[in-house]
Amino acid sequence: MAKKVVATLQTRSKRLTKAIKMVRSPKTGAYMFVESIMSPDRVNDFLNKK
Repeated sequence: MAKKVVATLQTRSKRLTKAIKMVRSPKTGAYMFVESIMSPDRVNDFLNKK
C-alpha cells in the first residue's frame, strides 16, 4: 500500500497539509485514492488508519 503526503498549504493563521493515501477496495480489489486536508500533527494518524 503506497501512501504519500503531497503538499503543505498555508492559510492566514493555520498551517494545513493535504495527505493522499491509496487504499484497496474490499469489494473489487481495485485501488482508490483518499484525500484529506488536516493539520500536520494529524497526518501520521490518517496514514496509519486503515
